[in-house]
Amino acid sequence: MASSDQLKSLPSQRKLIWENYNEQKTQHWPARGRHILAHYDDEGIVVYQAFNKAIAEYAVKFQRFGGPAYRFERMSWIKTNFMWMMYRCGWTSKPNQEHVLAIRISRAAFEDILSKALTMEKQKEQSVSADKLQVRLQWDPDHNPQGGPAA
Repeated sequence: MASSDQLKSLPSQRKLIWENYNEQKTQHWPARGRHILAHYDDEGIVVYQAFNKAIAEYAVKFQRFGGPAYRFERMSWIKTNFMWMMYRCGWTSKPNQEHVLAIRISRAAFEDILSKALTMEKQKEQSVSADKLQVRLQWDPDHNPQGGPAA
């Protein structure tokens, strides 16, 4: 485990700021409406994605996606909520979803992805077929630290 001095000296390491879940929920988050809960700063945002062992090991080793098991044309499901990703991948028990990676992407890239997104309702309204859709935005419920849906 790195000491706090070591973490300060490593520019690629970022310190996580920990806050109590219930305090965050009541003091910082909007009470209504759709919003994105994520760990982010001005430069980037952390998203989570589940992969099989081969893809995950390659990504960790080379710090990028690729390798013989990875298909760049595949549909990718990313979540900004770790607990929701864990729930969706069956707590890493679903086939080809045994490894969950935290992926830091630039805010500009994330905002570009969102700018291309359509909800399922908008996709139907605009008659956009699934094969023509670049990004689908799916609003998922928050999950609490115990893994259940947040009330």
